[in-house]
Amino acid sequence: MLKNTLRYLLKNNAPRWLVLLIDIYIVSNTFILAYLIRFNFHLNFDTSRFFTQLPIVIIGALVSFLLIGSYKGVIRRTGMRDAFNVTTASIVLVMLLGLTVFINRRTNFNDSLNIPLSIILIHFLLNVVVLIASRFVFKIVYDYLITDIKFKEHALIYGAGQAGLITQTILKTDKKSKIQVLGYIDDNQSKVGKKINGLNVYDPKSITEEFIASKEIDTIIIAIQTIKSERLVKIVDKLSALKLKVKIVPAVKDWIDNSLNSHQIKSVKIEDLLGRDQISLDSTLLKKEFNNKTVLITGAAGSIGSEITRQITHFNYKKIILIDQAESDLYNLQQELCQKNYHNIQAVVADIRDKNRLAKIFKKEQPHIVFHAAAYKHVPLMEDNPYEAIQVNVLGTKNVADLAIRYKVEKFVMVSTDKAVNPTNVMGATKRVAEMYINCLNQQGLTKFITTRFGNVLGSNGSVIPLFKKQIENGGPLTVTHKEITRYFMTIPEACLLVLEAGAMGNGGEIFVFDMGASMKIYNLALNMIRLSGLRFPEDIAIKITGLRPGEKLYEELLSDKELTLETYNEKIKIAKVPEVDCGLINDRLEILATLKNAEASELVAVLKEIVPEYLSNNSVFEALDKKDVSEVVIS
Repeated sequence: MLKNTLRYLLKNNAPRWLVLLIDIYIVSNTFILAYLIRFNFHLNFDTSRFFTQLPIVIIGALVSFLLIGSYKGVIRRTGMRDAFNVTTASIVLVMLLGLTVFINRRTNFNDSLNIPLSIILIHFLLNVVVLIASRFVFKIVYDYLITDIKFKEHALIYGAGQAGLITQTILKTDKKSKIQVLGYIDDNQSKVGKKINGLNVYDPKSITEEFIASKEIDTIIIAIQTIKSERLVKIVDKLSALKLKVKIVPAVKDWIDNSLNSHQIKSVKIEDLLGRDQISLDSTLLKKEFNNKTVLITGAAGSIGSEITRQITHFNYKKIILIDQAESDLYNLQQELCQKNYHNIQAVVADIRDKNRLAKIFKKEQPHIVFHAAAYKHVPLMEDNPYEAIQVNVLGTKNVADLAIRYKVEKFVMVSTDKAVNPTNVMGATKRVAEMYINCLNQQGLTKFITTRFGNVLGSNGSVIPLFKKQIENGGPLTVTHKEITRYFMTIPEACLLVLEAGAMGNGGEIFVFDMGASMKIYNLALNMIRLSGLRFPEDIAIKITGLRPGEKLYEELLSDKELTLETYNEKIKIAKVPEVDCGLINDRLEILATLKNAEASELVAVLKEIVPEYLSNNSVFEALDKKDVSEVVIS
């Protein structure tokens, strides 16, 4: 009985009502303690008055905790946010008790309700200290129990094929393994109901909450080598909803020395649920592309730029030049590469808006290939700051591209975004203008200008995954702008491999797009992250719908209606054929943008809309410009 109770407590989060009851119990006891402290630990006070006041304190505490929601935090993840919530709830309780005393004294309702102010103050201080301390004590006790109590995880293996049998054998023979396999799950009805290696094979339909509880199952290990991503998503979605930990056996090609180790069985990550197969590239082509080449990367300290750098270090490059204005992040990347003993890598703090500074770098280094990843990318921020978006995304790109021609760079590869397709916001419009400009440059010199366009990157700085992780750590809620909003996703390594592949295969003038499979609902992504964190929705973590932000689309696109695609030798990578652009108009309007220093935001955006006719603002103050001829907007 004790074993089962401990297993339950370790496997599950404490119910919120239980946390609430414990908090109220603590507040009741601290009220008693406050009286004892006030009267020097003597019982020479009117106990009848005390017992009249105690229910008022309990009711006040209940109201305070419900208002602030301090009981909603996950105890084993206690942090500063929980301490703040507890303190706030204690302040609310003080205010309620003070208000009660004030009203009672004015109305003379019941003299017994007049709690001394010294008692209220002592009670408040005790509440703050004890409530916060109790949470950290519970957290320490949990960590101690989860570390010291050597319970075996009860697991089922999903897949009774060869991979499943190997997994069961490995876990059984590994003395350090804490997993005890109790059976298999398989879709093959010819195996269901039979025994394999002495273990029952169960039908997936039989895996219910009642079944899990009766067998005390903790974990499901997915051991299907040829599983499709779509099927994996469905399996994980069902199993995680049953409050189970879901782990996965890596592909055979990833086994160490062609053998499986129990330590290689990892929890399913959100990257595993992209709903498509990952990209594979021609490494021979890339080896030739970067052999003895000097490569310059702008935005090198960012998520994409830093991963491009890491990928290039695997080849026989001549030199890598890292450019970024983010000094701390650039330093961290430099130190990471130094520790790995990579040679001929130079970090340069520079701003792509400073053309003279860039020109000195290009003249000195004479790069063969430029990867342009520097950009402002956050839609809501750029909607409020169009001047900065234009300065970096448009004019900064122009600076780097112009210098690429001047110094005869072989290839210029620009990192773009799906938000440049039929843009509805300033950020997407500026990226589309940058695409159009480098397309115009393609025939003006020796440099081949290439664009890569893809969707959101999982785990990049400021993206939704780190945001959700932070919100989960803080006890929620997870914020989603709209329940139906969808996005295309790829991992950071995939995004950077695509950029490298585009640079290698590109002949100039192409916009490469990636077959990213089906788009994902952000709401479903939030649900999966909650479940993969071992938490429950909505009991442990809530999801809050906040409404679309300025310039935000419900659905992103990779190609506009007027664009067609051509196949490449890699079936996952296609070339978008875009309509001809008016290079004269673009050059003229960029000259205007370069001179606008004190213009109103609407005047700047009007120029963008003239360059990009398909740019129609959404949920933005700039929608008014779509109702008039933007060429008639007066520019100061």
